[in-house]
Amino acid sequence: MEHVNQPSAALADAIGQASGIDIAGASLQPVSGSGINRAVCVCPDGQRLFLKRNGADALSQFEAEADGLAALTATDTFRVPRMLGVGRSEDAAFLLLEHLDLRPLASDEDGQRFAEALVQLHQHTGEHYGWPRDNFIGSTPQENTASDGWARFFVRHRLAPQLARARAKGYAGALGRDADAMLERVPGLFVDYRPQPSLLHGDLWNGNAAIDNTGRPAIFDPAVYRGDRDADLAMSELFGGFPHSFYVAYRRAWPMAEGYEQRKTLYNLYHVLNHLNLFGRGYLGQAERMVRGLYRELRR
Repeated sequence: MEHVNQPSAALADAIGQASGIDIAGASLQPVSGSGINRAVCVCPDGQRLFLKRNGADALSQFEAEADGLAALTATDTFRVPRMLGVGRSEDAAFLLLEHLDLRPLASDEDGQRFAEALVQLHQHTGEHYGWPRDNFIGSTPQENTASDGWARFFVRHRLAPQLARARAKGYAGALGRDADAMLERVPGLFVDYRPQPSLLHGDLWNGNAAIDNTGRPAIFDPAVYRGDRDADLAMSELFGGFPHSFYVAYRRAWPMAEGYEQRKTLYNLYHVLNHLNLFGRGYLGQAERMVRGLYRELRR
């Protein structure tokens, strides 16, 4: 158990071994988070650090997040929180990060700067779709087996696993009637469109994007892999979206290929299904509408 506003001795010891930072007796100040992990600001000896915790079985999630942060940092395109330590104690896994002073994207200038950085990130490309390791989208496992075919990768390693989870949870309806037929037709979207395997953030909604106190765009909480850059842009339009200036600046720097609106629905179906599986049937109607709409479009 933790003392009020202080880490347990076991957690402090494990963090010390992983990071070389002594947080014993440091204050813990709760901060807002995703609801999946517990997040606090740790303040040892006048420092401010960001600590994410969960059950001991969440270690692989934090290790995958650390891998994604390292990949984003290596591009030198965004401000990314520095990873200080990852590990677990007897009863808790943790990820210790640099604490950044951040604010949401708000102004036209914010949107433009973020777009410019994202274009640069997406220009980091590889030979295959996928990633050298599997990781997570939220707390859901995300398969990243390398593939030379983007449509095959997205169906096999994104949509099909989420649909299987949804069915296992009892969400049938249109997900059962139309989804399989829709998946069979997905390759038709990519007959004349072969995207580059761009490095993607992978979970790019506005809650994972910010501006730091120097005015530099910042990203965090990644679910990285190499894929169609449209997948990042599509998710940026979910859950509130980014400033209009972001979309104008991105498209000016790197115009979208024809068919983006259809691909956007396909890519965002993955995230809506993930929210259905994580948070419940409040997302079922939206998922059903997206499946039916894609099925109607793709069977024409």
